[in-house]
Order: sequence, then structure tokens, then C-alpha cells
Amino acid sequence: MSDLQKSESELIINEQKTPDLEFLKFFDPTTMSIHLKENQKPLGKKGKPGNFELVELDTKTLDRDYLEIITSQILASIDDETLGNTEISKPGALVIQYRDYRIAITRPPFSELLEITIVHPIKQMSLEDYHLSEKLMSRLEQQAEGILISGAPGSGKSTLASGIANFFNRSGNIVKTFESPRDLQVDPGVTQYTRLDGSFENSADILLLVRPDYTIFDEVRRREDFRIFSDLRLTGVGMVGVVHANTPIDAIQRFIGKIELGIIPNVLDTVIYVKDGGISKVYDLELKVKVPSGMVEQDLARPVIEISDFETNTLEYEIYTFGEENIIIPVTENGSQKSGIEHLAEEKILDRLYRFDPHPKIEFLTPGRIKVFVSRDSIPSLIGKAGKTIQELEKSLGLHIDVEEHVVQQELPSQALSYDFSESGMALIFEVDRQYTGNIASFVVNDEFLFSSRIGKKGKIKILKRSTEGKRFSRFVNTNDNLEIFLKTH
Repeated sequence: MSDLQKSESELIINEQKTPDLEFLKFFDPTTMSIHLKENQKPLGKKGKPGNFELVELDTKTLDRDYLEIITSQILASIDDETLGNTEISKPGALVIQYRDYRIAITRPPFSELLEITIVHPIKQMSLEDYHLSEKLMSRLEQQAEGILISGAPGSGKSTLASGIANFFNRSGNIVKTFESPRDLQVDPGVTQYTRLDGSFENSADILLLVRPDYTIFDEVRRREDFRIFSDLRLTGVGMVGVVHANTPIDAIQRFIGKIELGIIPNVLDTVIYVKDGGISKVYDLELKVKVPSGMVEQDLARPVIEISDFETNTLEYEIYTFGEENIIIPVTENGSQKSGIEHLAEEKILDRLYRFDPHPKIEFLTPGRIKVFVSRDSIPSLIGKAGKTIQELEKSLGLHIDVEEHVVQQELPSQALSYDFSESGMALIFEVDRQYTGNIASFVVNDEFLFSSRIGKKGKIKILKRSTEGKRFSRFVNTNDNLEIFLKTH
């Protein structure tokens, strides 16, 4: 019997082995997932990634006995390892891969009631279905070896990852996957690995021995996952990672702090953002030593990661070290920073100046030079012996600093705001009318100015207790003080 005949014969046998499972009656070609919970009506998501609706699948409420029958059927079906297997087994939680159905079963003590969630891909897509540009196809064929696929939950990330895995496999490459659970829809030639002894680190040790050309990592979640992804890429393995992110820049930001900033472009070269089942944005990453956009002084040159639109080569973001922190700055078409160094000043520079003067003022002379106004008594400590302190501050901030005397005459804004106050474990929360969102609020105690802060979404101002503002608040405010919040008008 030929190999082809054997394959066809095995397929027929497997189809004959397929048990008659109760949950299958809830699925049709448009059903992405079903959600069966004790004492609730069955629900299903119908449509396609990014365009679906949640509908009732039946008018009858599900009871525990019925869900237990479904669970028993599923467990019996995976006795045949050709049909499925258990991916995760914990007290109160069970994840099973049955054919191309990913099944999560939860029960007390993990969940309050028995629940079965079953996800099913409605369509397996190849790269041809995405109608990629010639430029992007060329990148995937010849150059891309550090690919990051990002998007919101249900956007179609794993579907694209499967398509890329199959593309690499059909292009004559050895392709493996890291999955937990294993639910990517890939060709038989692609080997799907899961956690070895509960750890992807153990899996990575085996992976390096089998020397794949590409590895699909679905999904990169934990700090350990980011490190393993980076280590494998730096050893020469082509990597494709899948991460949850609301924007493509958020996906890149998730690597910051987990690996050294300078090696990010060596780990990632292509970032693909998926929305509504299609490719919405592609970024290219490149490391350069340059003066960041918006700065002009040559001695401010430093390593900068440029993030550009892949299709147009338009520079959109820069990542570099400012002071002691890694920051991401958006860049406009003319190369200037959208939020500017002014935004950084409020968050970074002022934090450095508060230890010298409680009421510093900053004026920007050029993008790379500022003038600092502090009280007469504060100038000697800010300058330091032989200018040592100011020189260290300039070096850490990457800015030239001129110092002048400033007499504090805080003019209180005219409009006082009513507010509600609450406190969380790490933050002080002030809530004003949401119409003031985006404006600057000034905090005043007993007619003495403390600090200013931007009013956030829904009119909320959150002050971290450990921040400079939070410490000043704790130091100057007690229950007998009169705290007022004013809308800053200038």
C-alpha cells in the first residue's frame, strides 16, 4: 500500500472513530465558541474575529447533570490519543484539545459553578487569504526572523500565526511550535510542543537540540516567556511570537523592562498588528545611534530604537533612555515629538528638581536646552561644588540646564473644582467632573501650592503614594488642612 493510500485509509478510520459528542449540536459553520454554564442558558459567539455577536443557543437552562454528561463524553473521546489529549489539568480546571476544538472545563473550587467553554476556528487561512503586499511577502520570505503578532483577544492572532507557520513549513523549513494548550491549526509537518514538566524553559532545551528554522510561540505572556523568546532568537532560531496588546506599540512595550533595551531590535524586526481578522499595521524596528527627534545638541546622541511604518518607511516612534528610564516617544511627520520634551519634563525632570526646590519652574529654550528657575536658597545645592551636581543632572537627563533665581508667587486659578476622594492600596484618587478630562489641575493646601497633575479619563486624577507628588501630599496634608483643587487656566 502506498503512503498516500495509507494516509487516506487512516483518515477514514479516524472519521469512523469520531464519537457522537453532545456539544457538537451547538456548533454550525459560523460558531466561534460556545459557553455552557450551570443554571444558565447556552451562549455562542457567531461571526468572525472582530465581527461577531453573542447569541442564545437554546431557551433551556443547563443543569449540572447535563454538563457532567458532556464532560464525560469529552473525557472518553480523548482515550484515543489520535483524537485529542489533556493539555492542562489542575484542581478545578481542565483544558483539553479535541481535534480542532479547545475545551476548558472549570468547576469548584476554581469556579463557583460547573462551566464548559469550547472554542473552534471557523476557518483555516493561508497567507494568500490576507492579500499581503509584495513588500511584506518579501520580508517574510527573505528577512523576517523576529516576528511579533499582536492584537486584542479574538482579533485573529492565532489564525495568522497558523498561516505563517504553514507558510514557513511549505517553504522548506523545519517549524516547531510552543503552545499551552496546543490549538494552532498547522500542517502535519509542523511539530507542536507544549510545556515540558510544566515549563517552556525545559522545552527550549529540547528545541535547541532539534535545531528548527522557525518556532511559533503562542502565547508570550509571562516574564519567563519573554526571556525564553529572546534567548531562542539570539541563538539564531527564527521566532514568531503571539501577544495580547491593544495597539502595536503596546506589544513592543511589553518587552521593555523584561530584556535589555538595546537588544530589542535583535529580537524583533517585524511587528504585525491584527484587527478584525486582518492585518491592520506592520512596524519595522531598527537600532541607531543618533540625537533623538526634537533634540539638536550633538552630545545628546544615544542609542535609539526607531519604529517605522513598514509599508511607508515613516518614522512613528522612538525608544531611548531618558534619565534612568526607558521611554517611548511618538514622532510626527516632520520629525518632532508629538508630546515633546515638555511632557517628559513634567514627569521626569521635575521629579529630579523637587529635592532641591519645592516650587521649581522650567522654560524650554530649545529641545535640548532648558532654563530652571529655583529659589535663591536652592541654587547652591542645585549647582553643587564646582558645578558637579548640575553636571551630573545634565548627563542623566540628556539636557543642557541653565539656572536662574525664581521667586515663588503662585497665582491661584480662579476656578475651584468640587471633588470626591478615595484611596487604594497604592494610590490617592481624586474624581472631578469628567468634562474637565485632559485639563491640568492644581492642588493647593491652606493657600500653598503643592503640585499640578493632568485630569485623566472620566475626570479621575490618580496620584501614586510613592511618587514625588504623593510624598508631598502626605507630608503637607492632614485631616485639619483645607485641600482645594483648581482648574489651571494658564
